[in-house]
Parts: sequence; structure tokens; C-alpha cells
Amino acid sequence: MLVDEAVIFVRSGRGGDGCISFRREKYVPKGGPDGGNGGRGGDVILVGDRSLSTLLPLTPRPHYRAEPGGQGMGKQRIGHDASDLLVPVPPGTIVFDRDTDDVIGEIREHGQRLTVARGGRGGRGNESYKTATNQTPRTATPGEPFEERALRLELKLMADVGLVGLPNAGKSTMLGAVTRSRPKVADYPFTTLQPHLGIADLPGDGSRRLVLADIPGLIEGAASGAGLGHDFLRHIERTELLLHLLDVMPLDGSDPVANHELIREELMAYSPVLAEKPEIVVLNKIDLLPEAEREERILAIRRGLRRHGDPPVVLVSGATGRGTVEMLEAAWRELGREDSAASTPGGGGWRTPSAG
Repeated sequence: MLVDEAVIFVRSGRGGDGCISFRREKYVPKGGPDGGNGGRGGDVILVGDRSLSTLLPLTPRPHYRAEPGGQGMGKQRIGHDASDLLVPVPPGTIVFDRDTDDVIGEIREHGQRLTVARGGRGGRGNESYKTATNQTPRTATPGEPFEERALRLELKLMADVGLVGLPNAGKSTMLGAVTRSRPKVADYPFTTLQPHLGIADLPGDGSRRLVLADIPGLIEGAASGAGLGHDFLRHIERTELLLHLLDVMPLDGSDPVANHELIREELMAYSPVLAEKPEIVVLNKIDLLPEAEREERILAIRRGLRRHGDPPVVLVSGATGRGTVEMLEAAWRELGREDSAASTPGGGGWRTPSAG
């Protein structure tokens, strides 16, 4: 289950108090102050953990409190410093102060740390106040207080490529065809109820990989909250490239070019930055087109796409897997990674007709 928002309450450790103590030993005629300093309170630190992909583990236990520092003691003994409290979160987590809505920081990588509440420093014992003119100080300071705050965590999945399109455009089928992810696939809209991530391996030495994010299908008005996609559009804001899947033969008889325009308008309404990301149009379910009318229909779609800058077009069948390797290679090139292999064994893609 994907939980991409959570509220937690954090409190650091209070600093230990300084100690007032005087040396008292047999056969020592002149004692003196020997009260030690207090120890430092523990910090609360968020740590990136790539084994997590959701904020769900934080919801059963929303309160996180670090331990206080130890108090100073006689014989110049310093109170112990408390251990920091480490809270694991998935990479892609943005941290807000819930009360002010200010951004505190962001966890982008595995192992990255973000201190969200600092422990108080320990107080000074009377031994530290000893001077030539004040040889018996009776002064000590308390430890600094703890920090306490409420945090709102928002998760944005970290992916290279985002899959967008209308419901039943074949996004989940495509994700399952090119990765080991197994999203729900069915012949009715909105089978995807939460985002899914998958890793696609490209042909080669094993170093070429793409992380793909699939979100619920968008419908008209999604940017205003209609349907399911609006709640999850944040997960493709981090992507570098959009794969826009179009059903070449929609069951409702709609025009693929009009469907493309509808999704583009929703992306622009949600975020102009998101709408300006590079895009590859994936004409999916191409295997359902009769051979005789395939080229004519593809040409008509490509002419219609010219109104949106004539984006790159690839022909794919997510159900059969044909053309998927060419799609990934096109995405790899569009992302500006190193040159892909000159030939792609086993690709079996279709030739894309030129729009002329």
C-alpha cells in the first residue's frame, strides 16, 4: 500500500544539567568544586532508506522522541551524551514544518541524513566556573531545552520516466512488459489505484537501467481533482521524461490526437513545469490495427501531433512486447545518456511512417 503523505511529531533530547559539587576527601585539607557538565541531548534525524517505498511504516507510530543527556556528577564526571534517534524514510521524501508549511529539507538519496530536531547542549557544572578570584563557585546551569515540532512528510517517487495517459491506455500492461513490476491489469478503467515503480533493463552490459513510474489514468478535470490521477501527479514531477501512451484504437471511438491534447491540458493546468518536460508519444496496442490501414492511421496521428511540437513517436504493443525495446532505447537517447547500441537484438519493432 502506498502512503505518500504523513504527519509525525518529533522531539529532541533535553541537555543534561550541570552539577554543583565540592571535593570532600579524608586527608585532603583543601577541597574544591568538582561538579561536571551535563551531556548533550539526542538529535532526531531522518535517514534515507532505499528499502522503503512508502511512508506507511511511520503512520502507526507518529511520535518520535530522542533521549535526554545525562546529568553532570561530582568528581568532575560529565553526563553521557544521548544517542541520536534515526528515523528511516524513503528517498524522495520532502519535509515540511506542519505549522508554517516551510520546507525543512529533502531526502533524495540512500543514507542521506536530515536533522529535524537538535538536542540541547548540556549545562555547565560548577567546576567550569572556577577562577582565581572565585575558587568556590556555587553556580551551575541547566541543560538547554529540547526542540519539538510537527512535520508533514510528502513522498515523491524517484523515477527517470513517468507513464501518463488516459485510463485503459495500457500503462500498467506496459510497465509489466518492460519491468518485473506486476501492477493490476484488467479491461476496465482505473485498475491502477496507486503509483507503481519498475526498473527496466536495457540490452547491454547490465549498467543501462531506467526507473519507470506508472500513475492512475488521467481524465478531463484531473488537475482540479477529478478521478484518481490528480492525487498522484506529484510522483511524476521528479521524472526527466514522460512517456505518453495513446491507444491507437480506443474502445469509445475517441480520437487519439484529441486524447493527447486532453492529457497535455491537464498536465499544464497542474504544473507548467511538468507539462514542459520532454515527451515521447507511445502509440500503444498497435497490434490491434489491421495491416491495411495501419500506415494511414499512424500518419494521421503524427500530423495531428505537430500542433504540440511534433514529439518523437514509437509504435508499441504492450501486450505482445513488440517495440518495447525500441521504446526504451528512445527514452535512453532522449534522456541524454550514452549512445545506445547501434542494433537492438530481438527488438522486433515497427517502422514509424514519416508524417511528410
